[in-house]
Amino acid sequence: MPKPPPSPLASVPPAPRPAPPPRECGSFVDPFQVDPALEAFLQQASSLLCRWLGQAGHGTPLPGLSVLPVVEPEAEGLGSDRLLADLQLVMEGAYNPNHPGALAHLDPPPLSASIVADLICAGLNNNLLAEELSPSLSRLERALCAWMAGHLGLPEGSGGVAASGGSLSNLMALVTARHHRGLATRGDAVVLCSEEAHVSLIKAVAVMGLPAEALVRLPVTAAGGLDPLALEERLARLDRAAIPVIAVVATSGTTVRGALDPLEPIAALCRRYGHWLHVDGAIGAIFAFSQRLRPLLGGLGLADSITVNPQKLLGITKTSSLLLLADPRHLQRAFGTGLPYMEPSWGGGHQGEAGLQGTRPGEILKLWLGLRQLGLDGMAALIDAAVRRRSELERRLRAVGGLTLCSGPLHLLAFRPEACDAAGAERWSAATRAALLGEQLMLSRPVYRGLHHLKAVLGNPHTGSEHLERLALVVQRSLAEVTDG
Repeated sequence: MPKPPPSPLASVPPAPRPAPPPRECGSFVDPFQVDPALEAFLQQASSLLCRWLGQAGHGTPLPGLSVLPVVEPEAEGLGSDRLLADLQLVMEGAYNPNHPGALAHLDPPPLSASIVADLICAGLNNNLLAEELSPSLSRLERALCAWMAGHLGLPEGSGGVAASGGSLSNLMALVTARHHRGLATRGDAVVLCSEEAHVSLIKAVAVMGLPAEALVRLPVTAAGGLDPLALEERLARLDRAAIPVIAVVATSGTTVRGALDPLEPIAALCRRYGHWLHVDGAIGAIFAFSQRLRPLLGGLGLADSITVNPQKLLGITKTSSLLLLADPRHLQRAFGTGLPYMEPSWGGGHQGEAGLQGTRPGEILKLWLGLRQLGLDGMAALIDAAVRRRSELERRLRAVGGLTLCSGPLHLLAFRPEACDAAGAERWSAATRAALLGEQLMLSRPVYRGLHHLKAVLGNPHTGSEHLERLALVVQRSLAEVTDG
């Protein structure tokens, strides 16, 4: 009996079973196998972030509306979809430093490698308190601080510690200086700085238990830097009165105009009187990585301590500040308490005893990876381009005329109408800032020497000549309105 012809369905493979629904990401990651739910969760979150960053130029630096999601946790934990939706709401109301018109503050767009390192840092969840809690990161922090200190001119054997912002770096520097000078119990000790030094020094003096008058603010020259003659006169007067000096703080990069204190004469005075020299280089110290601009920071290597904030120009994600010392052993002497609940250090001391912070994340990872991504040439290119943008905007505003410009050699530029009193400058700055925001250009509005100014920070690599031209046109129109009024 002949066989029946094969069914046309005989060669068709059986239909695949429907894929199971994706497993919800658990609160904690499986330690024994790769977790596909976590991978999917991270990919979705990364997509949200990439879209937010990639659409920056189509919006404005400041969001038009900020919606706050529900704050309190619900009785049962949320799944990935709802968590991502909440994240989206927060992101839509966030300030966007990736926008080309974000020119208001020292907050540049983030480096891609620094973003990635921040993610890895969170996943590792290591603790820089002690070496056994962060073996590789403790070594990395010590090594990178030593390299950075050497590049800034500090002597062999120099090093330091990472800190959560320049305010903390400055505070730790002054505490270390006071400990080294044996002045911890002297309530009459003082700190000297310029009248344009950063406000973090006011906080530092208060935290150290000193009266406000302990911060002695000295006059600046027309260029905005500390006047060495005024410093010399005050040091001599303090010496005659036997009033102890904790430290002299020189500023490399003031907040409004980016002025530089003259480091070499200040260092010479500190050596003559035997005082600690701290350089607040949170803004300007990183400019030493430009061969063209490095001479502006002559004398930086003569400091006893330096604050440097790579987050302010190089795009290292926040926070990224370093306190660097010519002799980093002073940090352990000032802050070492012993960690009896930890195994002894095996490689140079626990980083939790090298500063005020105990538990802290491995933020050094994003600085290290970001610098590796840029390379020395890339760092110099970022710095030089920022200064060129400031020079270009300065030329455009000088051509407009009718403005008082306040700048230095770095990438900051403040300006106001020449003929305005305090009330007029306040009205003009508010109206012009609003007009600039209408053109998707965001500047800040600091009060400088009693008058409101507009300030541009030209560290955004996405900002082009077309943005600077538009900025100058808006300012020109604003001056015409001031004249007409």
